[in-house]
Amino acid sequence: MRIARFAVLLLTLALAPLAQAVAADKFPNHPIKMVIGFLAGGPTDTTGRIYCEWLSQHIGAPCVVENKVGQGGMIAAASVVNSAPDGYTILFVGPNNAIGQTLYKNLSFNHMRDTVPVAGLARLSNVMVVPPSLPVKTVAEFIAYAKAHPGKLSYASSGNGTSVHMSAELFKMMTQLDMVHVPYKGSAAVYPDLLTGKVDVLFDNLPGVLEFVKTGKLRALGVTTAKRQPSMPDVPTVGETVPGYEASVFYGIAAPKGTPPDVVAVLNKAFNDAQADPKILQRLHDLGSDPLPMTPAEFGKFTGDEIEKWAKVVKAANLSIE
Repeated sequence: MRIARFAVLLLTLALAPLAQAVAADKFPNHPIKMVIGFLAGGPTDTTGRIYCEWLSQHIGAPCVVENKVGQGGMIAAASVVNSAPDGYTILFVGPNNAIGQTLYKNLSFNHMRDTVPVAGLARLSNVMVVPPSLPVKTVAEFIAYAKAHPGKLSYASSGNGTSVHMSAELFKMMTQLDMVHVPYKGSAAVYPDLLTGKVDVLFDNLPGVLEFVKTGKLRALGVTTAKRQPSMPDVPTVGETVPGYEASVFYGIAAPKGTPPDVVAVLNKAFNDAQADPKILQRLHDLGSDPLPMTPAEFGKFTGDEIEKWAKVVKAANLSIE
């Protein structure tokens, strides 16, 4: 009897790799759910739906979006962490996930411990903009003006802990400026006050500011990415004046811890193939985004670096949300 059981065990171990391969070959055989932590219609949701639509057409199974809003995207992340690790529930990752890891004090999960990286999707710049009434035309002039008027300038944001807020906090930290934070409920709410000079500077997503800059209603001082943006080729990077400054908005995909490597590989290939599609590239370009193709390992390192970077900013700014 013992010999028979031992033989069965050996056979099971021998067939395990084959079983995993067969499972990967069958993936996906029912709908994939992409969980997004923000409302439908915004840039995060729009980008996620572009990729979900592509997956539905090319991966052999439908992809559906579920918007799980709340707590800066942390509710969405928690729901994915607690899902079955089979590749059928995936998380749309953004800077909120990197920032939230330190910002929120009572998280029930740790992003790096409880998820596996799948793929990078896109990178988007924020733009440092001021009203024309502010007497500065460059980042250097802004820094000099702010230092000459400590505590007098205000920087607006779309809310505490957003990439818009943290881009400004990173700038403030690296330049050691004394400015006042004025949070709003979304970027759209900022513009009436920014255009009239009631607040002095905003680091908003490029698509949101582009038309205001083109029509001269706002002045762009710098983009937050490491390289200049094709849609604003004459606008320097903030890093050209503040060495080392970089604050990209990034998007990617993660899955619950324990998702099989073969399934992750299928998803990674699909997302990278999407980024090689000219139609997807054009749609990203229309949103002011660049593709961000990566291996799972590369995206994991990228996310870890972002968490580490924003942890320093959150602590320096003494930010905390229960």
